[in-house]
Amino acid sequence: MSTATMERPTAPTSAISSADARSIDLAFTSADQVHDGLDSAVETLIAAAAQEGTCGIKVTRLEPGRYTVALDESVPFGETHEVLAA
Repeated sequence: MSTATMERPTAPTSAISSADARSIDLAFTSADQVHDGLDSAVETLIAAAAQEGTCGIKVTRLEPGRYTVALDESVPFGETHEVLAA
């Protein structure tokens, strides 16, 4: 497992389509898409996490090319954890 740290933004970094966005499921057909796709999903949820201020973000690799990026209360606020599903 690796850990990345984020700072609480002083202003919203981007508008999110729904205040209830707590999880994003992603599927990639090419390895070239993974990095940018995960970065975009994490940025979206950083805005939601900053509004709540109670949890961090967990990025879970479900299988090759499939990921879930979600707000998770087991992750401290301001952190992003990456895990592999069993």
